Amino acid sequence: MNPAPSIVFFTTASGAGYGLLFWLGLLRPLGLVPGGQGFGLTALVLALVLVTAGLLSSTAHLGNPRRAWRAVSQWRSSWLSREGVAALATYVPAGIFGLALLTDRPGLAAAMGLLAAAGAVATVYCTGMIYASLPPIRQWHHPLVVPGYLVLSAFSGAALLAMLCGFWGDGVVAVVLALLGGGAALVLKRAYWRAIDAAPPEATVESATSLGFIGKVRPLEPPHTETNYLLREMGFRIARKHAARLRHITLLAGFAAPMLLALLALLLGGGLAAAALTLAAVLALGGLLVERWLMFAEATHTVTLYYSGN
Repeated sequence: MNPAPSIVFFTTASGAGYGLLFWLGLLRPLGLVPGGQGFGLTALVLALVLVTAGLLSSTAHLGNPRRAWRAVSQWRSSWLSREGVAALATYVPAGIFGLALLTDRPGLAAAMGLLAAAGAVATVYCTGMIYASLPPIRQWHHPLVVPGYLVLSAFSGAALLAMLCGFWGDGVVAVVLALLGGGAALVLKRAYWRAIDAAPPEATVESATSLGFIGKVRPLEPPHTETNYLLREMGFRIARKHAARLRHITLLAGFAAPMLLALLALLLGGGLAAAALTLAAVLALGGLLVERWLMFAEATHTVTLYYSGN
């Protein structure tokens, strides 16, 4: 599949934003993050900026962005519409959460924070299901895709939360969450890549034509001589050596390095810890951009069998 920059940015930015919103809404009522008004509002604004920037960028992938509002009209049958509905609905408790923080109403802030956290989980789940519900793309129609979206969102959100907590001098819980999230993300991505590498194609030219009993099937001539939309969007392929290199970059820069920096922050404390956690958050988001790009670049649609014959 041809990785669209707008969708790569959307899934990374909004995933991190929803992850940060989830941890903020969940941990603040428990007193596990700095309780001051400044911290809460800063974290909430950062989360909503990332979410909004991601959602707006996703409209660039639409044929007619002015009709983006129609994307929420098919919620009964479309995971894309359900994602849109969940995203819009999450703004309501998140907005009230912010007002409660601003007016110093802890009870209301706790309730709205928890609702916003639930909305964040629902939205990221719907995003994952958009891809997991597509049988023609075997790399997406996989049981680890949705858990992957949830874990990566939780990890990137925890990395951002740890960064903010570092500036407030109270980031132990957030750093531990970032460490756990990074470890879970690393294990899950390795398991996912092993699974898609080992899985045989779900469809072949032989199975599609029911001529496999004869032997190897190949087209006599190509369907046409010029490129088209399907070849541009569905026929994109990445060389195996490039994919392997990018996978290593994701694991090292996106997961391992942020975890090491988080451990270093626990040992250092003070301003050095804040600097280490900031670098960890930047590396985590950079690594996830590469991971999201690979998610699309390594996907193969069965329609390409019609053109490649292999």
